[in-house]
Amino acid sequence: MSNQKLTKLEKNWILYDVANSAFIMLVSTTIPIFFRSLAESKGFSPESATGIWGTVTSIAVLILAILSPILGAIADYREMKKKMFTSFLLLGIAGLLALSFSGYWVTFLVFFVIARIGYTACNVFYDSMLTDITTDEKMDMVSSHGFAWGYIGSCVPFIIGIVLIFTLPFGLTTQTATQISFLITAIWWMVLTIPLLRSYKQTYCLENRKDKLSHVFHRLGETFRKIKTDQKLLFFILGYFCYIDGVNTIISMSTSYGAEVGISDSNMILALLLTQFIAFPCAILSGKLAKKYGAIKLVKVFICCYIAICLFGYQLDKAWEFWVLAVAVGICQGGIQALSRSYYGKLIPKEESNEYFGFFDIFGKFADFFGPLIIAFCAFAFNSSTYGILALIVLFIIGLVLVIRSEKASR
Repeated sequence: MSNQKLTKLEKNWILYDVANSAFIMLVSTTIPIFFRSLAESKGFSPESATGIWGTVTSIAVLILAILSPILGAIADYREMKKKMFTSFLLLGIAGLLALSFSGYWVTFLVFFVIARIGYTACNVFYDSMLTDITTDEKMDMVSSHGFAWGYIGSCVPFIIGIVLIFTLPFGLTTQTATQISFLITAIWWMVLTIPLLRSYKQTYCLENRKDKLSHVFHRLGETFRKIKTDQKLLFFILGYFCYIDGVNTIISMSTSYGAEVGISDSNMILALLLTQFIAFPCAILSGKLAKKYGAIKLVKVFICCYIAICLFGYQLDKAWEFWVLAVAVGICQGGIQALSRSYYGKLIPKEESNEYFGFFDIFGKFADFFGPLIIAFCAFAFNSSTYGILALIVLFIIGLVLVIRSEKASR
């Protein structure tokens, strides 16, 4: 078991998941609730607020979906990965800090897009660091620990913020307390990233060259052709696009959807907090089970579970049902994300990990774009988001079929 102990670098990599997960926790809970209050104070209906939020979320991830392969390919050159990671880290934190001082719904959306772009771009480089900081044998375990500790660690600044919002000490207003919670998360994000910035060194890389930018586009074309001819990789990444669409949409739109069907803010926040605590041991357990049964088999099980979750969510209209949904998502969420990342990391060439993870990210981000857009369309067209939940089931089924084809395909 000694070879399964985490190294210092692996721990520092995992710690960044703790750092940035605090932001995505806000994206899943406090930020959309705060935006809805800003929008409704200007006369928007709850359905319109949900539609606007879904549209803007789609725009934010679409921008990165287009840029991710290019950014990833540039980061594959020597000493570029950390520089680009740091640049977008600062952009994301700056956007979150700006949210801490924004009280108008339009500027709030602008700063949210900036913060989301910084966060998402960082994850392209962070995910690709996995091939530098560990071995293929430990990849499932390290990736699972990243998501697991991210879930539990993100609760610390979130709980501090929620206590401020619920108790309103020192005469704070609800708006001020919420904005302070954003500020606390920005500080948490920055401080816990420092160990990774100090210890990480790019192991697998391409040598620098003068025609770097033009060479990037040449490499992107070559990589795209390689992916097309590698059926195992192609079917997996297409399947990933479909099923992760549903996973990410459930994460990002859960509070907006819950509010629309009448679930109170306090019930939603506490239930989603429970999701984090359940996801922690389940993500670690997923890494252990993957060693015994294989990552791809567990991914298929989780996809089937998400189909059941969508069916249950379609008829959701009671607080206790939202709690049940939160538990079910907590069981599946960490495992499917962590094992998808590590399984993909084993399929790709290490020295081009950023470029390949850029393509991985473009599929993930187009999924982020497509899912919320489905919910937004249903909210505007049918005056309800529930039909969007049913549409996600189709995506999970297609994803499952493609993953099965990937298993059977040759390289």
